[in-house]
This record gives sequence, structure tokens and C-alpha cells, in this order.
Amino acid sequence: MSNSKAYGGRWRAAAVVAAALVGGTLLPAAPALAVHGAVPGDFNGDGYRDAVLSAPGANVAGEEAAGAVVVLYGSSSGLSATHRKTITQNTAGVPGTAEAYDRFGSVTATADLNRDGYADLVVSTPYEDTARGTDAGLVTVLWGGKNGLTTATDLPAPSDIRVRYGIDLAALSIGAGSRTQVAVAGSEGTLVFKGPFSRTGTYGSTAPDQNTASPASVALGDFDGNAVLDLALTTVGLSDLSGGEVYVDPATTVMQPKQGNGLIDAAGDINGDGYADLVVGDPWEPEVAGVDGALGGRVLVYYGTANGIAAGAKPIQLTQDTAGVPGASEKEDEFGGALAVADLNRDGLADIVVGAPSEGVAGKSRAGAVTVIPGRRTGALGTGSYSFTQDTAGVPGASETDDFFGTTVSVGDVDKDGKPELFVSAAYENNDTGAVWVFPGGASGAVAKGSRLFTAPSVGLTQQSGTTLGGNGLLWLI
Repeated sequence: MSNSKAYGGRWRAAAVVAAALVGGTLLPAAPALAVHGAVPGDFNGDGYRDAVLSAPGANVAGEEAAGAVVVLYGSSSGLSATHRKTITQNTAGVPGTAEAYDRFGSVTATADLNRDGYADLVVSTPYEDTARGTDAGLVTVLWGGKNGLTTATDLPAPSDIRVRYGIDLAALSIGAGSRTQVAVAGSEGTLVFKGPFSRTGTYGSTAPDQNTASPASVALGDFDGNAVLDLALTTVGLSDLSGGEVYVDPATTVMQPKQGNGLIDAAGDINGDGYADLVVGDPWEPEVAGVDGALGGRVLVYYGTANGIAAGAKPIQLTQDTAGVPGASEKEDEFGGALAVADLNRDGLADIVVGAPSEGVAGKSRAGAVTVIPGRRTGALGTGSYSFTQDTAGVPGASETDDFFGTTVSVGDVDKDGKPELFVSAAYENNDTGAVWVFPGGASGAVAKGSRLFTAPSVGLTQQSGTTLGGNGLLWLI
């Protein structure tokens, strides 16, 4: 059973905020603009990665939408709804207190920050009231250990990021020291924390970026192969574009956006040349046909090189009309509304997982779909692509109007069989309580057979509406 969502107005049409940015006028960040979810990580060191299911709308001790994160522990048999831990701001060791509309768990990210062999979980609470002001935001690191996630410290916000600190997160470790980083986006800028990190809350240094106001999404990747992580970000929507502007290392380079635009980004080596590539989702309809955007939404791919991603680099555009990609580009499909980059078919190349949460399925509007576009060393992207909906044979449930299947996507191997699982959420499934599907890894990618469905009640979150298991993704914006 689904619940309708009044979404159709597009935030570009809202009142313009008093903020300036080179290249256009920024529009306001929507409530709960939070786009990424954590990949599975081995938090307790048992050799199995554990899944992270955010529930930013969960009620906690009578406090509405205080927010929670549910960890499902991995095992040789996969995930079990009973083998879990639910974490809130009322959990012992977690800073703060669960309060109404804090939305703890809005965004999550995973990496072994202190390089101790246990994955750590970074969690944002973008509507936490702090000494910096109302809805100032809070970011917390839950530290992994032999007993799992039992202690936590905060990543402090600078005093001049006063609104929604933690609207998006990225965490990545490619080595010791500053090669381990956490990027935190807030409505007034981005802050990158660099290692070494310790479970007592210390870190090496910070790199602030307030050259680009109102970021919507952040990603980390080594786009030039120099073993130094680069920050990529997209801004919130601009009044004259189908999305926001795209930047790489804005704090250290000349402020010049890349060609193209979008609202969400991710990084991975798609063509196997040793350089991370930047992938951007641009789900909005074009403002000017043929100039920006694409009917039904698009994904842009910027290939990394020895010189990084050049300012004038022309990205590759992928849509549902691209040869080999299932479906067809239709108005307001919002293809590119969710995004992950990971190697699902184990060929050494990262694949692109694309959510189209407003895709119509069998006459059901905004039922949603997810497409996997395999990476390729040569030739055009699109060949070998495949997709899932709730109507795909073997997938639990059924496509319904306003489910928004494909709200968020992530990838990770939770049963240690070497075949990564695909995670897909639908924020408005079952009266907005949300749901998360786990697609098993197969010989050449994710498969529907044997897929499992986790609903909010199945993991102990029993409120009747608004739990949003799996997170809101970009739904508040698109």
C-alpha cells in the first residue's frame, strides 16, 4: 500500500534565497535534502559486512522523526531482521538526545577511519538544534570495534556553517593519514576532515570550502591517480539549469564548474584505467531543451585522467534512450534520482546503479525502477544494462503508485561469497514507512531470484507512517 506525495512543483520554482554563486542563482535546499546511504561495513570484525538501514523519520521515545539507524549484521546466510542493532541519539555512547524532527540518520557513510580493521559509521543529524542555531546540524562518528558500534564522537562544525550541517556525507580511505577523509556538506559550505582519525575524536586537519554555497551532494575520489583524494560536489538547483553545478576540488582550483549539471554525485573507476571517474545524476527535466538536462533525467560520466577532470571536459550522457539501457525516457521518470558506483559483476570495473524513483510501471505512476549500467574498458556504456522493479519476477511486493522504488541505492557483500548485494529502498512504500530490498549477487551482477524485502515493522520500527526506512534520498528535492 502506498501513500501519495505532493511533489510535482519542483524546488526551482520556489522563492530564491539570498545567496550568490558564480554561474547562477541558488534555490533553497529542500527539507531533508540528504542523498547518500552507507555501503555495508564490517563494524564488529567478524569478517562479514553489516548493512545500514537509515530511518530518519523514526519516532524515538515519543519524539516524532527523531531518527534512527538500523544495523543488520552480515553472516554466511546473509541478513536477518532479528540479528540487528537499532541506534538512536538515546543509545548509550551516542552524543546528543533524541528530539523531535532531528532526523538522525538522514545520511550515512562507511569507512575504516582510524585504520584499526573495523569499519566506522558516519551519521548525520542535519536538523539538530545546537549552539550555532536552529537546524544547525550535527555529524557523528560511530566507532567500530569487537563489540560493534558502541562508542561515538562528533565531527565539529565550523561556526559559520549554521544551517543543515550534514545534508550529505562521503567517507573514503585509500591509505593512512590524509588519504582517509570525510566530506561533510552543509547548506553554507563543505568541510573535509582529513586523517589520521582516532576513536577519541581527533583528526589530522580540515579543509573548508565555502566557495560553493548550498551543496547538494559530495563525493570523494582520486581522479588523477596521485593517491590524493579529490572532493567533488554538486550544488542545489539553479534557476537556469536542470540541476545544480558540478565542481571538483573547488577549494583549491579556479572556481569553474564542469560542463553539465546535476544533483547527486558518486565516484569509481568505470573503465579500469586506474583513475576514479565522476558520475553525476541529473534527474530534473530540461530548463531549455537541447541545452541542459534530458527528458526523463540523465546520468553524466566524467572520466578521470592523469590530469584529473579538465574544466572543459565533456561528459558522456546516459539516458533510458541510450542503446542497451532498458526502458525509454519519459517525462518526469527522474532517472538519475539515486546513484551508486560499485563493481557488481566482479570484472574489476565499477558499474553505475541508477534509481528512477518516479518511473511509471504497468500504469502505476511513480512506482520506480533501478537500472545497472556495467562499466566498460572500451566501447559505449549501455551494453549489458539491466533493471529491476517490484514487478520483476522474484522481487517481493508489487509496483504501486507513489512507492518511489529506487529512492536510494547502495552495494556491498554481506555474506562474504564475493558477490556483492544490491540494496534498493522505496521511501513511500507502505504509507511512507519505507522498505529496503536486498538483491543477491550473481555470476554477472545482481539478480532478482532470492531477493529479500525488509520493511520498517520487520526491523522493529512499528509506527504507522513516516518512518522512511532507507532514507528520503533526493525525493524532497525532485
